[in-house]
Amino acid sequence: MYKTVQGDTWDIISKKVYGTEKYMTRLMQENPELSEIVIFPAGVQVKTPEIEVPADVLTGLPPWKRR
Repeated sequence: MYKTVQGDTWDIISKKVYGTEKYMTRLMQENPELSEIVIFPAGVQVKTPEIEVPADVLTGLPPWKRR
């Protein structure tokens, strides 16, 4: 579960939780009741499913430097 701060968006939440923006669609699918929100107010509880994120994503390396 993630609690939003004022100004969060789906891609920002994905980046904060998973280290990459690419899981924002998965977050929206997990939270259909929130899918109409573009910019979140503070304090909204967002369900964050367990996703196995590849280790190279977590290192912060740009894609062209990942193996």
